[in-house]
Amino acid sequence: MTRLGMAAAGQAAPSDTSGPRDRASIRRTNLGAVMGLLRDGGPRSRAQIAAETGLPKPTVTSLVAELVALRLVREGPARRDGAVGRPGTLVHLDGGGLCGIGVEISTSYIHVLALALDGTPVHEVRAPLAVRDEGPDATLDLTARHVTDCLAALDRQGSRPVGLTLAVPGVIDMASATVTYAPGIGWREVPVADALRTRLERAAGAVPPIAVDNDAKLAALAEYAQVRGSGVRDMLCITGERGIGAGIVNDGRLLRGAAGFAGEVGHMPLDPLRNPCVCGRHGCWQTMVGLDALLRLAAPGSDTIHDPDVELARRLRELRRRAEAGDPRTVRALDRVAHDLGLGLALLADVLNPRLVVLGGYFTHIGDLFLDRVRETVQARVMAPQAGGCEVRLSALGFTAAAHGGAQLALDAVYQRPSPA
Repeated sequence: MTRLGMAAAGQAAPSDTSGPRDRASIRRTNLGAVMGLLRDGGPRSRAQIAAETGLPKPTVTSLVAELVALRLVREGPARRDGAVGRPGTLVHLDGGGLCGIGVEISTSYIHVLALALDGTPVHEVRAPLAVRDEGPDATLDLTARHVTDCLAALDRQGSRPVGLTLAVPGVIDMASATVTYAPGIGWREVPVADALRTRLERAAGAVPPIAVDNDAKLAALAEYAQVRGSGVRDMLCITGERGIGAGIVNDGRLLRGAAGFAGEVGHMPLDPLRNPCVCGRHGCWQTMVGLDALLRLAAPGSDTIHDPDVELARRLRELRRRAEAGDPRTVRALDRVAHDLGLGLALLADVLNPRLVVLGGYFTHIGDLFLDRVRETVQARVMAPQAGGCEVRLSALGFTAAAHGGAQLALDAVYQRPSPA
């Protein structure tokens, strides 16, 4: 199981008297289990916490008191609209004091997001950037400047970052925090964590721990957090930008694969026209359904929707306007991408049988225009009846999903080892 969600599993440790060290470890586990329950399920009474974790009520009372003292949770009255009598008391995550930072380096922007412990955004900035054209040094220079501004803003607010997770669209060596291969942005063997840390130390002094992960996997963590507790245990998160990637959740766990490369679905060889891909191969799925493919189908190269200096959300709004106005070329482009997207999703559904497929990235902005077409194709092409129970829906997080997942993963350190703000 990925660390994000381990404490949320509600698996409280049994009592043990084998030694002080063991008892301290068990207590940390139980503190994390209580916090994870509040994170995933919302505020709870002490009695509910005891029932859902299986811990004795006196133990829960002691754990809650310790978490209150650590400023990690707070207690307050429950809302009882129209109810009569004294309201009950609920335990809430405390949003103040600690936060996690997620930073996404995408193909066309840098996104910095800080989340408080209760999930409230406390700082956010997005800067458009043609990352492939700028190269690693200039991109990391700009990233460091925005992160430095974020750290300064958090300091003014009295919030302490417990960690920073950097999301990058490529293959990551997590042990060395190196981007080994990111064809979408043209990076190879870039030690991004060390490079960013060096820049931040020069500009900001103290720097929180830095981790690096694949953008689609972090997006999947954020998307799964949206549905955890609803019965969904198997899902795919498809990120739609210049490239196409997937985060795969299997039985509630993030699937990384033997060498961490699981999810590179954009390079499935599905294009019968064998168009060239940025990876150097031909016929990759992302040449059919990636953002570049859609824009190429929708308008000539001189059109403003291809201009990287124009914010992507603005270009997508223009594409939507044309589609809703009935522009023939735009309508044909959306229909073609919807069909080809459905074909690839059907293949993945046949192999992985997910309960849910979430379409993120650019799909979030215009996917409602062709979602029915995608669903029809999936239903028609998946071998199992009713597409094996697979539902396809749009992300509620869109382009923010990877940064959300990064910030949440950084905050996971608090659940593993609760400590004072």
